[in-house]
Amino acid sequence: MAGRPTIRDVAELAGVHPGTASRALDPRREGRISPPTAERVRSAARRLGYVPDPVARTLRARRSAVVGVVVPDLANPVFPPIVQGIEDALADAGYVALLANTGNDPLRERDRIDALQGRRCDGYIVASATLDGTTISRLTSAAEPVVLVNREITDPALPTVSSDDRAGVQAAMAHLAGLGHRVIAHLTGPPNLSVVRTRAESFQSAADRLGLDPGLLILRHCPALTASDARDAALAVLTESPATTAILAGNDLMALGCYAAAHQAGRSCPASLSIVGYNDMPFVQWWRPALTTVRIPQYDIGQEAARLLLEQLGPGSPRPARQILMPTSLTVRSSTGPCPH
Repeated sequence: MAGRPTIRDVAELAGVHPGTASRALDPRREGRISPPTAERVRSAARRLGYVPDPVARTLRARRSAVVGVVVPDLANPVFPPIVQGIEDALADAGYVALLANTGNDPLRERDRIDALQGRRCDGYIVASATLDGTTISRLTSAAEPVVLVNREITDPALPTVSSDDRAGVQAAMAHLAGLGHRVIAHLTGPPNLSVVRTRAESFQSAADRLGLDPGLLILRHCPALTASDARDAALAVLTESPATTAILAGNDLMALGCYAAAHQAGRSCPASLSIVGYNDMPFVQWWRPALTTVRIPQYDIGQEAARLLLEQLGPGSPRPARQILMPTSLTVRSSTGPCPH
């Protein structure tokens, strides 16, 4: 055979119609061809070294087979596992992810969305954390299929996948209260972030349910969810409220900043200060002391988000939007201990 093998060459070798061969090699049409026939076609394709032409397939299907994925900060360790889950689930269905990192900048987010729309993505998975709904409104007004990740929203028409942060914060607070802690600080990020608002509200409501004195609770918003901002905030809290014996950090990176602040303030963790993180990044078990933290299933969140979008892109009538809360769990390690007084 001269030149690059075509779908007709594959069909001839497999003894099927070219249309059958094309469907058998399209992951999005899996199940529409009998397994023996599909395997015969795949075997023929392997023997010939045939590689499908995505451009031609796109023109025939009037779809790009590309999904735009918008994340606010790839430097935040919570997002790479989510993106990996998205990519793996999309790949199984024959789609690829086109990633846009906004750096938590609204103007950059707008530009990235414009660029993704210019590439005619079939749908979008958006992990924008801000409560400003401008990006979402632009996509939905253009009738673009959208799934939101890692944020809650009141619009029941939008599919969302997020962690059950209320349960996660409740578990962390119950753990600290059970150790005797009463003066507890929650260090978190700017209040215009959806996840920050949810966890801050959960911090206060959990304290109410546990019968803690609200006058002893400290809620401190930081400019960003970073280790350096958390270090500065924790130092301020420990100076202004030296009776503080426990800190619930907004994420694991902020918990690292609390470690630094405790060391600088001469406070031993956990002997005189217990610290709880959030997310359960893979490296926190190697810290000294190993970090007690709320685990969220980042990879699974990405997979579920991709599945929700694929439901929208699938054949048939539109399915009702689903809002999925993924379970959280508290992983207790060495950074928390009994209240020292």
